[in-house]
Amino acid sequence: MLRVAYVPEHFSTPLFFAQQQNYYADAGIDVKFIPVIEGTGRLVRLLSDGEVDIAIGLTEGFIADVAKGNDAYKVVGTYVESPLCWAVSTGASRTEITSTKDVLGKKIGVSRIGSGSYIMSFVLGLEHNASKPFFSDFPVLSNFANLRQSVNEGTSDAFMWEYFTTKKYYDNKELKQIGEIYTPWPSWVITARRDVDSTQLGSFVSSVARGIDYFNNHHDEAVTYIGSNLDYSEEDARKWLTTVRFNSGLGSQKLDWDRVVTKTASVLQTAGVLTDSSEEINSRLRSGVEANYAAK
Repeated sequence: MLRVAYVPEHFSTPLFFAQQQNYYADAGIDVKFIPVIEGTGRLVRLLSDGEVDIAIGLTEGFIADVAKGNDAYKVVGTYVESPLCWAVSTGASRTEITSTKDVLGKKIGVSRIGSGSYIMSFVLGLEHNASKPFFSDFPVLSNFANLRQSVNEGTSDAFMWEYFTTKKYYDNKELKQIGEIYTPWPSWVITARRDVDSTQLGSFVSSVARGIDYFNNHHDEAVTYIGSNLDYSEEDARKWLTTVRFNSGLGSQKLDWDRVVTKTASVLQTAGVLTDSSEEINSRLRSGVEANYAAK
């Protein structure tokens, strides 16, 4: 059995279309999906500790971890080609905060150190050409619910999370949006522990590729699934569909090294997330990212 960790958001839809259409069974594999609400930082820990075999999460979190020397797993493919739109939020009653400039030097809530919510704060600081340190503290709050609570209670001053996941909390006036920021790289990747059977991994990747193809050809069904299973309105799901592009060449095309690896690592170095020499970072990435992975 393959234990697959994922974030239970709209991006997971092709994974479950593949399950509903029996693509995993057709490929002869048994898959157990493990939802991880805490995000990519938690996915990294589960992989590292051997509690899951495969994880699907944000590019920047995995690239940063591999570049720092974690060799428990490899990046084996790009799952989502389009960039991710991160909404920058504060509490609805925080009248002193009206823009992203207002949080420079203040506390940015994150799910975990090393998570996407943590890394993108550095990208935000770079966009403002701010002086380092960009922010005074990074309260670690584990999950989205705690992050929302923190900006209303004052534990943190702002946080970043995917826009469409956050939007309902703007609509119900729990949060206030003060900006947004896009990843400068393709947003989601598939990773696998090094000891995972290569044939099973190839079968999983091929099945997900079929799930992506099904998703691309059944948008109305995707909207219904997202609205019924993932706590999004169908209106928001339709808007999201116009922004997302899954990797239709998953398992059959070479990974775009410059966009996925070089660009991400460069920004992480500039932001100070990666501090080792470029030579050491590049060596670790060459070992930990499968540029030419092909599903068997």
